[in-house]
Amino acid sequence: MPVSTGHATLPQAYLAYNMIESSLGQRLHQLRDKADLSLRELAKKVGISSPFLSDIELGRRFPSKEILAKLANALNVPLEDLQQYDNRGPIADLKRLMDSDPKLGFAFRAAVEKVKSGELTADDIIARLGKAPRKK
Repeated sequence: MPVSTGHATLPQAYLAYNMIESSLGQRLHQLRDKADLSLRELAKKVGISSPFLSDIELGRRFPSKEILAKLANALNVPLEDLQQYDNRGPIADLKRLMDSDPKLGFAFRAAVEKVKSGELTADDIIARLGKAPRKK
């Protein structure tokens, strides 16, 4: 059943698929550990510098699609496995939505403040998004 956000409809499968517990960098680190590769070894296999790979794992930088594909290949996982952890697209979508609708922008800012203050958690938001839309 789709979930309406007022402007876009998100399928339940999308929400469930994207409910992940770690970042792209954390996932890469997990896979690198599982493959028993050092940071330097993986960087060399992929053709990037160790500091760049370290920055990716720490969430300071993001790889290009080409580098992400090389990382997936070196770690023996499908590219889609890594792509699901890349949140740059959804963030850009949120920015566009907030720019196009001031009321939505206010709602997002209020939600961010509540998350910062501890009044609202990611699980609270996910639970709310999973409920059927309210009738107007």
